Amino acid sequence: MSYSLKHTIALTLIPGVGSVSAKALIAYFGNAEAIFYEKKSRLMRVSGIGEKGASAIVGMDRECILNRAEEELLFMEKNGVTPLCFMDPAYPTRLKRCEDAPLILYKQGAMDLNRERMLAVIGTRSSTEYGRQVCEALIEGLKTWQVGIVSGLAYGIDIVAHRASLKQDLPTAGVLAHGLHTVYPSLHRTVAKKMLDSGALLSEFISGTQADKENFPRRNRIVAGMTDATLVVETGVRGGSIITVALANSYNRDVFAIPGRVGQVQSSGCNRLIMDNRAALVETAADLARMMGWDKETQSTAKQARLFPSVTEDEKRLLDLLVMHPRCEVDVLCRLSLFPVAKTSSMLLNLEFAGLVRSLPGKLYELV
Repeated sequence: MSYSLKHTIALTLIPGVGSVSAKALIAYFGNAEAIFYEKKSRLMRVSGIGEKGASAIVGMDRECILNRAEEELLFMEKNGVTPLCFMDPAYPTRLKRCEDAPLILYKQGAMDLNRERMLAVIGTRSSTEYGRQVCEALIEGLKTWQVGIVSGLAYGIDIVAHRASLKQDLPTAGVLAHGLHTVYPSLHRTVAKKMLDSGALLSEFISGTQADKENFPRRNRIVAGMTDATLVVETGVRGGSIITVALANSYNRDVFAIPGRVGQVQSSGCNRLIMDNRAALVETAADLARMMGWDKETQSTAKQARLFPSVTEDEKRLLDLLVMHPRCEVDVLCRLSLFPVAKTSSMLLNLEFAGLVRSLPGKLYELV
């Protein structure tokens, strides 16, 4: 499947054409350029487009949109911006698994977005000294596992996470809710510049796009989607962090939260997430690494679990599958083992009682 970068950028500028429908159009017609010259009747054949979407495409100001895309190409060349199209190998593979992943990501910086380990660290803008200290200590501990840190470059926990990553020489990516022509908030420009050496600044928005309110939830899906897990350090019961957690849960990604003081507003959201089983409680980097299977010693021990003498042959089959497919969903285990759901769930419960497997948020299981 070939593509024209200019037409792919232009496709994202058509009002009413979102990331899901844009990818459906490209899959149907083979490339973005063809879409600009198709008839309405043909466009309507694409699943999810309908008459409204087809009308938006045929009724667009083609010349204006293509000229704007041309301007963006010049901006990228002048400012060292790399476009990562959905079809590119460098596009974040974790994000690609999310249905609503953006068609294009604009990137500045040297960071490999497909590192072995990636963690989103998020939290309230009005962080406390406790939250800042915990965040810094946890990121310092993660240096052992060379984890890439992703956040939103906002006030509070976000900027603490980026600064702590720089201090520990860990690559860190900031996902922006505006174009790469600026940095918001402006106070974080110095940190953003330092991040470019080993980290990255990312956005799905073309240059000139301002940090409008509606852009932040869209930004949050990228933060959740391009990482293995999301860690919430401090948050209230409402806000951007809770939105990001909901997105991470919907993507079947692990979510962790730092417990906090009862009655403290900044900890109320974390405590509620833990209480509602939407996030697992962690206190240290070692806790997180163990639960993610990043601790090599834990992994080595886990692989021996399949040799446990008291398991049945069917249970051993599940353990062997979990060795080959770490952190696997129940439905996938059923499909691979050919066991019914009820039998699989029962065996997993027995193995959990035996201390051989653990359940994770999102109906995932892994070896202990």
